[in-house]
Amino acid sequence: MRLDKYLKVSRLIKRRTVANEACDNERVSVNGRAARASYEVKVGDEIAIRFGERTLRVEVLAVLENAGKADASAMYREI
Repeated sequence: MRLDKYLKVSRLIKRRTVANEACDNERVSVNGRAARASYEVKVGDEIAIRFGERTLRVEVLAVLENAGKADASAMYREI
């Protein structure tokens, strides 16, 4: 699954276009490297998202095409 879609489905970022812009502005990194929106997310990847001064680091636990509100938080674990 593409990184921008994963961020939206897991509800880490509300909209896919916002996730795409965050990737373009190099505010999202995967496994320590800046990642493009087209990066294929795999289980075990470590994603870091910079929101201003705060950085959110998560580990990918599952990659689901569609997830409800309850399932979204089970897709990742905060580090």
